[in-house]
Amino acid sequence: MQSGRFGGGRGERRNPLVKQLVLENDRPAKISHLNFGLLSETDMMRMSELRVHSKDLFKVPSREPAVDGVLDKRLGVSNKKDTCATCHLRLADCVGHFGYIKLELPVFHIGYFKAITEILQNICKGCSRVLLAPNEREAFLRRMRDPKADVLRLVGLRKKISALCKKTVKCPYCDAVNGTVRKVTSTTLKLVHEKYRAKATHDLRNVFVAQFAEAQANNPELGAHLPKAQEDLSPLAVQQLFREIPDQDCELLWVDADGGRPEKLILSSVLVPPVCIRPSVAMDGGTGSNEDDITVKLQEIVQVNFALRAALQKGASLKMVMEDWDFLQIQVAQLMNGDTPGLVKPPGSKSGIRGLCQRLKGKQGRFRGNLSGKRVDFSGRTVISPDPNLRIDQVGVPEHVAKTMTYPEKVTRYNLEKLRKCVVNGPSVHPGANVIRIEGQKFTKNLLYGDRASLADELKIGDIVERHMEDGDVVLFNRQPSLHKMSIMAHRVKVMPWRTFRFNECVCSPYNADFDGDEMNMHLPQTEEARTEAITLMGVEENLITPRNGEPLVAATQDFLTAAYLLTQKNIFFNREQFCQVISIMSDAGEHIELPPPAIVLPVRLWTGKQVINLLVKPNSQTKVLVNLELKERNYTSNKFMCWKDGYVCFRNSELLCGNLGKKTLGDGSKKGLFYVLIRDHGSHEAARCMNRLAKLCARWLGNFKGFSIGIDDVTPSEELAKEKERLLQDGYDASNRSIEEYRRGKLSLKPGCDAIQSLESELNGLLGKLRETAGAECMRTLPFHNSPRIMAECGSKGSALNISQMMACVGQQSVGGKRVPEGFVNRTLPHFLPHALHASAKGFVANSFYSGLTATEFFFHTMGGREGLVDTAVKTAETGYMARRLMKALEDLSCQYDQTVRNSEGSVVQFTYGDDGLNPAFMEGDDRPVDFQRLLQHIRSTLPDRESPALLPFELRRLGKQVVQRPMFQAILPTGRKFLIEIEEFLGAVATEIATNRTGCGIEAMDKEVATYAAKLEKAFDDDEAAALKSETSGSADQKKEKKIQVSTKLEKLAKPSQGRRRLVKPEATASDDDTEDSDEDLSLDLATYKRKGLDKVGLPEWEQDRFKTAKARATWNKRAGMDGTVEKEEAAWLLSHNVCR
Repeated sequence: MQSGRFGGGRGERRNPLVKQLVLENDRPAKISHLNFGLLSETDMMRMSELRVHSKDLFKVPSREPAVDGVLDKRLGVSNKKDTCATCHLRLADCVGHFGYIKLELPVFHIGYFKAITEILQNICKGCSRVLLAPNEREAFLRRMRDPKADVLRLVGLRKKISALCKKTVKCPYCDAVNGTVRKVTSTTLKLVHEKYRAKATHDLRNVFVAQFAEAQANNPELGAHLPKAQEDLSPLAVQQLFREIPDQDCELLWVDADGGRPEKLILSSVLVPPVCIRPSVAMDGGTGSNEDDITVKLQEIVQVNFALRAALQKGASLKMVMEDWDFLQIQVAQLMNGDTPGLVKPPGSKSGIRGLCQRLKGKQGRFRGNLSGKRVDFSGRTVISPDPNLRIDQVGVPEHVAKTMTYPEKVTRYNLEKLRKCVVNGPSVHPGANVIRIEGQKFTKNLLYGDRASLADELKIGDIVERHMEDGDVVLFNRQPSLHKMSIMAHRVKVMPWRTFRFNECVCSPYNADFDGDEMNMHLPQTEEARTEAITLMGVEENLITPRNGEPLVAATQDFLTAAYLLTQKNIFFNREQFCQVISIMSDAGEHIELPPPAIVLPVRLWTGKQVINLLVKPNSQTKVLVNLELKERNYTSNKFMCWKDGYVCFRNSELLCGNLGKKTLGDGSKKGLFYVLIRDHGSHEAARCMNRLAKLCARWLGNFKGFSIGIDDVTPSEELAKEKERLLQDGYDASNRSIEEYRRGKLSLKPGCDAIQSLESELNGLLGKLRETAGAECMRTLPFHNSPRIMAECGSKGSALNISQMMACVGQQSVGGKRVPEGFVNRTLPHFLPHALHASAKGFVANSFYSGLTATEFFFHTMGGREGLVDTAVKTAETGYMARRLMKALEDLSCQYDQTVRNSEGSVVQFTYGDDGLNPAFMEGDDRPVDFQRLLQHIRSTLPDRESPALLPFELRRLGKQVVQRPMFQAILPTGRKFLIEIEEFLGAVATEIATNRTGCGIEAMDKEVATYAAKLEKAFDDDEAAALKSETSGSADQKKEKKIQVSTKLEKLAKPSQGRRRLVKPEATASDDDTEDSDEDLSLDLATYKRKGLDKVGLPEWEQDRFKTAKARATWNKRAGMDGTVEKEEAAWLLSHNVCR
């Protein structure tokens, strides 16, 4: 019925005098909730179009779907030419219709089997009542109906009800015996009730034995089955029990009496899904078709159901009926779930049936494969290869890929000419275009055909040209498996020839990529918003640091580390020509590089490799990059700056003062390295630029200038090493044999919690394990410094001393499960050894090296250890991947909001502060704290040398630290981080203690404790100095002051000539020349007297500090605060301390 617009509906206006039987409501209604329930047999019949009972799929002569079969046209169609017999629509519009199969006998639903078992355990198998006493029943109902009860409490009540019912043996209502209900193992879906094995009362047991004895008298064979007596619970019996459950007991069973009565858990009918979700696939030639697994299974259910009906009608034997019934149960279960564990596969049936569950779950299922998983356009995939000449944010794209993947660029007045050239070039020439979309028109113009020149002329602003990918385009680059957010990042395109994707090796770590055949994926965003979002959030420069622990993940690797290590050695020198050639490699011609002064001037001007690194970090004086760091490299021994291996790296204001650069400085995984310091102090852009220069420089210098390779000669042991190896092995064998002898005599000392054999195995495993380490140390000692494996191990680019030991000395003890190789062949590891042999070679010790070759038994033991690693890798990869996926699905709706709380998608608070401390792991400078105080202090000392003002005294520093941390603004930084504030105060106190110790060592008062009258004395000294200076400046006329000032400044300039000594004593006779007249000497003496009177004599200060004190006030202030007694030596020591240590 329709109503008019004035009545709020559609159509004509209704007559208010006419009674309306049906009122149409056009207003949308809000769905408040959804109820999920169980389908009963009546519900299935109502939603079905027909009852399926025909065994045939097709009519034989015409190949038409059989009537009342599982492919009946009333269920819908699966091809485009047929029409649905129910709704008379084609495949594109018909959604399909359901049918049903009426089962002759009910069967269990495999999905509800666990619920059926739980309900049967909780009810009496005689009267179907819940096995709870009336008072317990009322108590539980009252607690379950409590409106304050939450989900966890209700779940706990359910568990308590189940536990009480399981303990109840005698029904409180009908006195029937109830035992355990369990599934019969290794069979079809069968349930048994072990009522006769329950802990029943004595009377009940006697009644059962008496009944069994009476039956045994008629059949003596029953006596052997008395201990196995049990009651079978068939689906028919269970369905009858469930029907008799009272409605008031359903609530205790966690069942809705209105929408989901327990008997609905038993299947009496099976729904037949529409044909369109199980389409037939026509065979070549049109002679037949391949049917879907579900269609085949439904046909088998109809056939078995027909056979069961015939057996019941003919009065077949009970055994035959039960077999058909079990077979029907298997077919229905496989329709639901083809991989049901415990089901016996019927003979001749194929494995791996795709049931309804298999269509939904798994990686290829409907959810992950079709709904969550996407199939996208504008993506490419090919093999990857390295290119150190590309920037770390670039990716080399083959020209063939660039011509296939296009970007829709809108024509503007700025790019009109460029896009016209692309249109003229067409699809086959790069840079070109493939398609034009005219503004205001739906159709597109393919540039493969037609006159491209005329189309280019017709191009106007607003049109869209799908041009080829070009240099600078933003693409997403991805390598699977995508385990963390850095597995997919945004790069800039660089179109190149050949057929592989290329990128800088520094970016291998986040992708976990190598170049042994790996492939990677590339996606081209299609809108300006997507491009902006990708480069802003997913750019390589924005993801140099991993959010796991804040360590740099994009850094130098392998060849780059080796080249940097060799370049920074002490014996690397370049003349001007070579130095200019090397530094020209590291950047393009657009970067300005200032040549530093040579490190060696005479007899030849030479530059060092460390100066190349200086230019790499800071190419010119305009670059405001100041790096300050100190760290110990892998080859560090002792004595810091005087390490004989040059293993202590020190940068001061971007000057590499000492150290060989290796993995700790340039590699990933270290918060003390060069790139991390650059990121923290100067941003990721400067760190990326430094990485780009390093990659270009190291790759070209190592390949074209230095050269580096490894061969068999590098791992050939010397005679000295061979003799030392034999001695080490013999000592190890002797020690192990002594332990074995002590064990056999019973004198071996036992380790805590171990018996004798365990103590022996632990001791031998430790002794033989140390042999390999000792041999590795000996290899490193005897190898020359230019040995390639040693260089790679020392700089951390590849391998270690352990690998060198295995190649040159001995492979060492092989472990299986963390222990020596266990006995597995009649009390011995291999038949080559005696039973219960305990010596080293019989339990997996490999004395040979890879250079000398392994014996047969050693090779076998070596493969045992390797196999364990392979199995662990395969198993743990699957386990960790599945665990990570479950965590991600459980936590994917959590996000950090603007009020610092962590909330889920419903807005519920999960954490009031992220991590309870509000700290982002990606910004934690220290290993366990947000700021590395020591590095920050060192950086400040180097970059902010405030020599104009005196340094703080120790007690002033302590007082200042307490004042700063008490400021409200400072405490508001970390509301929950009280520990952080305490650490700041403690660190400043430690620095003050260090300053006081240094002052005491120089013979100066420590000044570590607060001086009560110090501030007053200091103020008085300031006032006295100011008054004296003011009196001196106001004496005389203005002209006299001006003339006097000019004279003094002129004479002082003469005195300020450079001297060769460390100090310069200002004396009149030393500075006057022989040609000076007597008048000049008198004037000079007068000026010097004035100079001294003003307190500007700096006798005793270092030469480079002569001009620091401009006024008498500054001089007096420093003297007072430093605690000087006037001696030159103490004055200079205090000055050096306060401006080079204390600052």
